[in-house]
Amino acid sequence: MTLVYGLGRSGLGVLRFLARRGRNACFHDDHPRHEDVETARKLGFYSCPPEPGRFNLVVAAPGVSLELPSLQSLARGGAEVIGEAELAWRETDLPLVGVTGTAGKTTTTIFTTRLLQQMGIAAAAAGNIDPPLVEVVDRPGLETAVVELSSFQLERTHRFRPRVAVLLNLGTDHLDRHGSLERYHAAKLRLLKNLTPEDALVFNASDPLVRAAAMGSRARRVPFESASTPRQTNARAAARAATEAARLLGRPADYDALERAAMQLPAVPGRFEEIGRVGEIAIVDDSIATRTEAVLAALRTAPAPIAWIVGGEDKGADLDTLKDTVRERVALILAVGRDGPRFARAFAPLADTVLIEETDGQRALERALETALAAPGIASILLAPLAASFDQFADYKHRSRAFREALKQVGGEAWTAS
Repeated sequence: MTLVYGLGRSGLGVLRFLARRGRNACFHDDHPRHEDVETARKLGFYSCPPEPGRFNLVVAAPGVSLELPSLQSLARGGAEVIGEAELAWRETDLPLVGVTGTAGKTTTTIFTTRLLQQMGIAAAAAGNIDPPLVEVVDRPGLETAVVELSSFQLERTHRFRPRVAVLLNLGTDHLDRHGSLERYHAAKLRLLKNLTPEDALVFNASDPLVRAAAMGSRARRVPFESASTPRQTNARAAARAATEAARLLGRPADYDALERAAMQLPAVPGRFEEIGRVGEIAIVDDSIATRTEAVLAALRTAPAPIAWIVGGEDKGADLDTLKDTVRERVALILAVGRDGPRFARAFAPLADTVLIEETDGQRALERALETALAAPGIASILLAPLAASFDQFADYKHRSRAFREALKQVGGEAWTAS
């Protein structure tokens, strides 16, 4: 008997996947939403308590912590606990490209997918990016899927083996969930666990931790180097990944041509993008920049002097790493959201700091923009939050849309994302 633990996007995707196969299963959610429960019931499944000893397989959604006592009781009762990526891999023979890292996963995943599609290969993006992998793998005619994999997804894999693995970087993130940097990195490196000499490992040779991990892998190693901008770094990774995936499928591929093509692809909304100008001031949206490494790259790239909008739900960010760059390039800090006060205290000695004590997310961004536009000598206003969005927004995409709307409200004009 299978238990799907946690509904939402991932859990409902798993139930649809099981329904297509006529599998017997039930579901449990500690905090169920009425509409999710109704969807699950319409698929033919019912709610059941997570009773230890009753289930041989538990498919746990990424948002369900493996430290949850009820999940641990299920495991002690004999259940194998996996995630939707592991389930999809076990049930299909579709060759996968798996992408992980602390920063750049989504852009690399999308760029790799688009490059493969431009070569005439039927490819789809899935995983941590919408839709879940289980929603994609059964598509007729699909030749490969490019899967963005978070640490939460990877920590519940066991035999998962992509044919092409992409390891971008290893930094600091999700310490609130994993408890330590070592455990976070260990979850990420599960991507490499089952690779064989028949598989390719695309890795960032500029990152010492990544390079060391790659040297211990049995896979064929395909290095790339970090570039001067995150976009170009992601383009290089995507070109390498697409080259290896195409060759795996028996298609010719020219890496140099693919890298040039990747640099011409449209930006992914919410990732370092100049979305407009007010006078000579550039307005830069990097709503996805919740990790220290991503924020550091944004601060080094945005035109200085910078007015930096920071804050939200802190995930254990390493602030010390940022301090030299903040001192050198940031003129004004606008601290927003639940943990804005913590960021304000940390960075106040380095730059002028304003705490925006507005509980409504969009209004907070409007006030931050108003304050920054009134400050003298600012070259750019950068939203790089260094924190999760859930205190004031549904997700980083919602925060990105709110930032664009806030720009309109203060008299600016956000360009349409291409």
